Amino acid sequence: MKIEIDKDIRVAKTIPSKFYHSRKVFSRLKDLFNKSWQLVGNTDLLESNNVCPDILLEGLLNEPYILTKKGKEIRCLSNVCTHRGNIVCEEACKTKNLVCGYHGRQFKIDGKMKFMPEFENVKDFPGERDNLPEIEMEMWRNMIFIINDKRCDLSELTGPMVERMDWVPLNEFKYKPGLSRSYEIKANWALYCDNYLEGFHIPYVHKDLNKELEYDEYYTEGMDNTVLQIGIAKDDEVTFDLPDDHQDYGKNVAAYYFFLFPNMMFNFYPWGLSVNIVKPITPTKTKIQYLTYVWKEELMEKGAGSNLDKVELEDEEIVEAVQKGVKSRAYDRGRYSPKREIGVHHFHLLLQKYYK
Repeated sequence: MKIEIDKDIRVAKTIPSKFYHSRKVFSRLKDLFNKSWQLVGNTDLLESNNVCPDILLEGLLNEPYILTKKGKEIRCLSNVCTHRGNIVCEEACKTKNLVCGYHGRQFKIDGKMKFMPEFENVKDFPGERDNLPEIEMEMWRNMIFIINDKRCDLSELTGPMVERMDWVPLNEFKYKPGLSRSYEIKANWALYCDNYLEGFHIPYVHKDLNKELEYDEYYTEGMDNTVLQIGIAKDDEVTFDLPDDHQDYGKNVAAYYFFLFPNMMFNFYPWGLSVNIVKPITPTKTKIQYLTYVWKEELMEKGAGSNLDKVELEDEEIVEAVQKGVKSRAYDRGRYSPKREIGVHHFHLLLQKYYK
């Protein structure tokens, strides 16, 4: 399947419906996501433990990794033992060494192999390949990003977000596990992204949210590998107290919504940050991981970011309905609203650029 999206939104057609349900198309996504930066959390993950394991995009990439901390140095290592491929670390903990539970191979916190029983007569051992491989990692403030196959620096992805939000004291934001969520939806990952990337549906799908935002002033811009949406509040709603030299100073900004291609959403509100990570599982099943980082707890029940669970469930319902529709033989491609679907069009252009 070839994706052909005209750069002129006025004449462009959306991506073919097959993209949203074809197993063949889905199988080719692995290359795209292998080369994409992924947020795995912030430094709070290693606040009380010095080791934290997880799996990068389970269901698609299935890459086991461990975040480790020694002093102030944080690394990301493969969580696969270099002896026989067992998972080394099963849960977050505080430890001096990483020990494989299969045959007792030990690694230092930096991944260097330390000890292996019954290997006295093995020649040229240990070597570099016996250490745990390091996975590429970069950070923005206290946010940790990793990538399987590095093709670009993180700054090429986060640049527009850093430019607008660098004034925010992100190191003061606290991760709240109790407020974080995971949802599983019966829809393609890209459909969820399409829905996120336009405010067109807000008056129809999110009635309560629509009461808090000035729909006519909703702003969308696509730039490089990012889409920015800005929600402008009505006069009596909570807004950001922007610095005097900020480019949006004087506007009643209720929310900044940043989409980082291909699957990360950073939603900044006056109370803090909500991150959505869209994780493809099958062509018609997607996991949405919500990570909540609180800055000003007293503002959490106010404004555009006050009832995210309700908004999520409304989005889930409409996206699942669209998934049923795009599988119909009667539908293939639609058209874009030049005013309201700039973000969707930009996303589809990026899919055309990077999807092979």
